[in-house]
Amino acid sequence: MFNVKAPSHRWLTSTVFGIGVASLFSDLSHETVTSILPALLASMGVAAGALGTIEGVADGVSSIAKLYGGWLTDRLSRRKPLCAAGYAAMTFATGVIATATAWPVVMIGRAAAWFSRGVRTAPRKTLLADSVTPETYGRAFGFERMMDTTGAVVAPLAAMTLLRWGLSLRTLMWLSVIPAGLAAAAIIFLVRESKSHVPARRPLIGSLRALPRSFTRFMKVVGVFGAGDFAHSLMILYAVLALSPEYGNARASVMATGFYALHNVVYAAVSYPAGSLADRMNTYALLGAGYACGAVTAFLLMFQIRDPVLLAVAFAVGGIYVGIEETLEDSLAAELLPRDLRGTGFGTLALVNGIGDSISSLAVGWLWTAFGPTIGFSFAFVLMAAGTTGVLIASRTRFHL
Repeated sequence: MFNVKAPSHRWLTSTVFGIGVASLFSDLSHETVTSILPALLASMGVAAGALGTIEGVADGVSSIAKLYGGWLTDRLSRRKPLCAAGYAAMTFATGVIATATAWPVVMIGRAAAWFSRGVRTAPRKTLLADSVTPETYGRAFGFERMMDTTGAVVAPLAAMTLLRWGLSLRTLMWLSVIPAGLAAAAIIFLVRESKSHVPARRPLIGSLRALPRSFTRFMKVVGVFGAGDFAHSLMILYAVLALSPEYGNARASVMATGFYALHNVVYAAVSYPAGSLADRMNTYALLGAGYACGAVTAFLLMFQIRDPVLLAVAFAVGGIYVGIEETLEDSLAAELLPRDLRGTGFGTLALVNGIGDSISSLAVGWLWTAFGPTIGFSFAFVLMAAGTTGVLIASRTRFHL
């Protein structure tokens, strides 16, 4: 039997702390893999198309796993084992990549890693929401995002340092297995089931149909904004191309990496304060401010800026909007969803964001290729502005809750 505890009035519970630690170590692992994967593939003589295929397959698998994992979360009496299994599977998947000598094996490992990330997403968020009161959702989810992004900041810096010390790519890949294992341990030893959960026996379609109307309306706004929410790796490419004529490709690449590190530092710094503010003010209005920062980021990039200071501003504003967006979307979802549908709801949110990411990155990338960055980022700006308008309207109506 597991311990049954009511939601705590303290937001920094053992469960919130444990999930935060797991997110820190997990991101430290998979961001290390992400930062060195292109170089590892290049050492195999693999072309860029293979990397695109690997990431595309992984993202597709992850989106499906997030929805299924959410539905499964609602059907289980205990969500912690599913969450722990997802983190543990990441350890195995990282090991597969570390042993790979051909890119199809890397693709299998990457897809397995993203599948495990997808499956664990909804039970992790459900455990987090169930361990605190509605008045502290913002702080709990903000803390988790802050810890997650801290791992994303440390990973590339640590990878660069270790490679400069002479470690091989393969050795570094194996070392990234260690934090993945520590993430699973944090879930196992620190996270507690917060209450007795009565499993829902609805089929998947039945669970989706049972989602509250207020939540499905919120998903429409999230979907509109998400369709313009391009992958920030495009910003890195943008910076490299913008700076190369004056600084050369090598220095431009280093500067672009520095801008991305700034982006992640801002993201980490904003996440918890945004969640804390959301516990004290209109969450929709605050999310609207975050979405507006996303529109500003796209607007700046429309003008093909080349000045390093303006590029740094664009990356910093990009970090602000992601910190607010990811924290408050989760917080609002927890507020809008009944307990017996939280898993399905969080899975749906992840699926909507995943589809939006695919649409936006493909559209912005191909429009950029065909017509230039102004057209590509104009597409993103229009959709982000529309999403901002939608959530600000919701801040007045609150979807008639």
